[in-house]
Parts: sequence; structure tokens; C-alpha cells
Amino acid sequence: MKAKKLTAFLMTMAMGLSLCACGNGNAEKTTADNAETVQESVVETPAETESESAGGENEGETAPSGEVSIDFEDGLFAFVGNDKNVSPSSDNSVFSVEDYNGSKALKVTPQGKIPFIGFQMDALLGDQVSKLKTVEFTIGTENPDGEFNACSGYIYGLVGEENKKTNEAWSVYLETANPKTASYTVPDDQTFGESNTIVVSLETDNGMTAGAAQANFYIDNIVFKDADGNVLKADTSAEYVAANTDSDRANLYAVSKAVNFEGFACKGDGWAQDGFEMPQEIIDALVPGSVVEITYSSETGDMWLVIPDAAAGWMRVGNGDGDVFAHYNNAKNTAQITYEQIAAMCGDDVSTWGTRMQCEAGGAWEVTSVKVGTKSDPITVSGAVNFEGFTCKGDGWAQDGFEMPQEIIDALVPGSAVEVTYSSESGDMWLVVPDAAAGWMRVGNGDGDVFALCDGSKCYVTYEQIASLCGDDVSTWGTRLQCEAGGAWEVSGVRVGTVQEMQVLSNPVNFEGFACNGDGWAQNGFEMPQEIIDALVPGSVVQISYSSETGDMWLVVPDAAAGWMRVGNGDGDVFAAYNGSVCQLTYEQIASLCGDDVSTWGTRLQCEASGAWEVYGVSIGTPAEE
Repeated sequence: MKAKKLTAFLMTMAMGLSLCACGNGNAEKTTADNAETVQESVVETPAETESESAGGENEGETAPSGEVSIDFEDGLFAFVGNDKNVSPSSDNSVFSVEDYNGSKALKVTPQGKIPFIGFQMDALLGDQVSKLKTVEFTIGTENPDGEFNACSGYIYGLVGEENKKTNEAWSVYLETANPKTASYTVPDDQTFGESNTIVVSLETDNGMTAGAAQANFYIDNIVFKDADGNVLKADTSAEYVAANTDSDRANLYAVSKAVNFEGFACKGDGWAQDGFEMPQEIIDALVPGSVVEITYSSETGDMWLVIPDAAAGWMRVGNGDGDVFAHYNNAKNTAQITYEQIAAMCGDDVSTWGTRMQCEAGGAWEVTSVKVGTKSDPITVSGAVNFEGFTCKGDGWAQDGFEMPQEIIDALVPGSAVEVTYSSESGDMWLVVPDAAAGWMRVGNGDGDVFALCDGSKCYVTYEQIASLCGDDVSTWGTRLQCEAGGAWEVSGVRVGTVQEMQVLSNPVNFEGFACNGDGWAQNGFEMPQEIIDALVPGSVVQISYSSETGDMWLVVPDAAAGWMRVGNGDGDVFAAYNGSVCQLTYEQIASLCGDDVSTWGTRLQCEASGAWEVYGVSIGTPAEE
């Protein structure tokens, strides 16, 4: 029995991986072949073991009463949420409890992107969470147009203080085996604890990839077990706590000299406005080159800025009103609207804008903060030299650091920048040059009117900024670099490289469904829909949201008439702009290898990195006008 279960499990895992293989011109044939193989397996499997195929999955069967942790019969589901840890560009899916397959189940209705559904494990299991060893779900899929499509995804476990991620594949291949049970096992060397989650995704063959409506899916009969197979009781009155995505700055301007709109916290239903009178310091900060940054959540992911009392009339500035589009990060929890965008509708004279600022969204929304600061394009570094061993930490206003090796001193040249990877309670970071001939210098958040570009996870201090305080001659700077922040801080890495600007894109076109992964030097991707092909025009930028073990990312154009092309980290002297979470390549860079005629590029885009990698989303847009 166990041997048959293991064999069937391995077969199902192999088929799950084949379904997730992206950009395969034989995808339909492969899926059909796999489905045929599964059907043959079902026919040949004895009745007593048929329900145990696919790794112990009881296809279409619910667990016996009293042996499940969550059955949704009480109608509660506040313990689930749209997870942003696995993918910052996760869908803002809508949840409900509905009748399904003879009982109540959680219905997940995606809103156009890939759903990643998080379960707050410490809230559900309390003190028992560390005992968790296996999780089982009954998962069923439903296409709104009534046509069945094979669907697949992953069950992720995010474990430990660093939310270390492992996953196991699930899939529904056959209409006759829908729903079916999928499982995840906690690795032997890991234990669930505070703020850890289980995440269920629907990533591949989810309807969109077949040209059909996007599939909904149902989750039911969740069973949490310890290592001895005992079922753990869950507290279904628990609530999901959203992941901290403050460090997600994709497609956002860097903001310096920020002024906080103190007390700006409010909420409303869809299309309802609410806000506050602007204090004088906010009015004074609204100058050319400034940007309003709103931290928020909304059911629909969007956010408008409303100027209700402008002399030009009531104005709503954001998602297309007057052809003005707000800038959003991947997590859709931060929006930016520039002074120039507001002025395009309300006029250049701020005194005619009135004194109230409000917010609005297409669905129920909540705003937690608003600030106004000076905007600039974010930057990264290329050709970087690592400051080996630079890891340290300190309390607020404490400095710590290291002697600079010669290769770091040599890299400090005009046009370079020091990149500090960090975290701090206050979000800021300074670079300290303690032994300069000009005296002890702290370079960053306003010292000597020098403002570093810090986003809570990366801080960039340019050679020119350091030189403005310490002088142009690097030999007079001393040989030590230190770090400091306004609150307790930790630095995990420092490197020095050539400054490279990232672009903020205006109203980018999303490559729907582009989510895949691979090992080092493996390629994976998708056929381009027509709207993506149409967006590839001179001046456009391909933006990839990703993670990789080595931090790098390439774009692969496998079917170009000019031949297989990899565009990015030096191939053909083309260097992508990437920072470990966002990679950008221009149309011109791709054209330099593939030719100016997009029709000769083929219809597939793929990704690749030198270490294990994962791509969460791809979009194409043109740089926002300054």
C-alpha cells in the first residue's frame, strides 16, 4: 500500500512540475499526455487504493466528521488573507463561504492576478503551532464560463523568523477528480512559530493561460496534524495579520525631505471620500518636484487623491481621471501622486487648491499615513564590488562599521554609490565617515543638506554626496566606513558600484499570469498576449518583479529570428538595472540584440538567473514624465 502511494505521489509531483513549466510550445500536448496517463492509472488501480492516489490524496472525499481542523461550517474565514510574502504582486482576491460539494467551503474569487491565500498559523493554532507537521486541504476549482480547465499551484510554508519558504505542488487535472486533497509537510529542520503562514496559490493553467475566464477555487476540510498524526484544533475566530510590505518600493519614486501629514488615518466604503484639512507644513511641501505618498489598503487595490475644494472644481487625481495615473508598488499598498499630476487638473497655483485633501478607492479602503516629499528616480548599482564581511548592528544613534579593503577604496570614484542593505526601527540609515581629514562626517538624511535615498531596506549614498562633505580626494576620507540610524538598526551587506537609474513607469501593462521559477541557469516563461506585444515600443521598459539567490535576473527571448537571446547582465554589453527585487530592461537594449522589428522577436518571453529564482510578475510601460 505504501509503495503504491509513494509511486503515485511521485507521478503526481512530476505532472505538477510539467504543468508549471512555462513557455513550452508543447504544453497542451504534455498536459493531455499527463491526463491520459492519470486516467490509465485510475483504471488500473485497485478500488481499495484508488482514493489514495497522488500522494495520499482522497479525490473528492471529505475527511470524517470530527477529524478536521477547519470545515467552514461556522462561516468564519477572517483567519485567511491575501499573502504578500510569497509574491508582493499577489492578487487581491475576494473571499466568501459558499455551498460546495455538499458542504460549506471557502470560495476564492481572484481579481485578475495570481492568488496567494495566506493562513495565519500562530493565530489558528496558538501554543500548538510548533507541533504542526502536516497540512491537508480539499481543493476544488471552478471556471465561471462552465468549461473545465486543468489547474495547478503550490502550497507554501513560510517558517521561522526569516519566513523561510518551501513548497509542494498541487493540481486538479481531471473534471472527474475535482475536488481533490492536497498536502504539505513541514521540513524536519523547521518549526512554525510567530507570524508564520501557510499559503495556497493557483499559479498555472488557471484559466487565463488557456484563454478562458480566470478560475475560482474552493478550499475545505483543512486538517492540521502533529508528527504523530494527531489532529490539532484550530481557533476559527482568529484573524489574519497582513505581511509587512513596507520595503516594497517597486515602481515608486524615492522620497526625501518628507513631511508627514500628522493624524491622516481614515477609511471608507467604495467610492466614498474622507480626509483632513492640510496643515501649513503640508501646503508648503507641495511644490514642483514633490510627490504625495499614501500608505493604504483597499479591496480593489486602487487609490485616488481627492482635492474637493479647488478653484477649478472638485478633482479626483489617480487612476485615469484626466489621463492621470497614480504610481503603485507591487503590493498595492502604497500609491504616489506627483505635484505635476495634481497641477495638471487643479492648476499650478497651490493657493487655489483649497485646504482639504481626501482619499478614495473603488472598493472599501483604509489609509494609514500620508506624506509629501521631494521625488527622484530610484537608483541601483551595477558592476558592484562587495564589502566582504560588512554585517553589524546597533541601537539608535550608535555607529558601527569596518576598515575598507583596497578594492572598496578603489571603487569609490565619481559616478559610484555605496549601497547599504539594512533594516531599522526608524526606517532611515546614515553612512558615517569617522576619520576624514575634514572631520567626522555623517552622510545621509539631511546632514549638510545631503539626503540619501533610503527606502527601509536599501540605502544609496553617492560618491558626490560624500565628496560634498569630505572633499573630492578619496585618500583624505580615511579608511573606515560605519553605519548609523535613528532607531535600532542592522546592516546585512554593503557594496559599491556604478549608479544606475531605475525607471518609474506610467500606467504599466501587466503580463497577466506571469509567475514562474527555476533553478540556476534554467529558463522559464510564457507566450506573450497581444497587449504585451503591442506595449513593446521604442522607449518602453520591461519590468520584472523577482527574487533570486544571486540577486541577478536576465530576460530571455528564445525564438528571435536573430537567434536565442539572453538580455541583461553583460550579454552583448547589455546590463539590466536590477536591485534584487526589481529588474528593468529597455526596448532599446532588447532591440540591440534582437533587432528593431518586434515581429521578429518571436512570441515568448522567459526569465533566468544564475541561482535559483522566482518571478512574481512582469509589466511593460513607459517612463513617467517628470
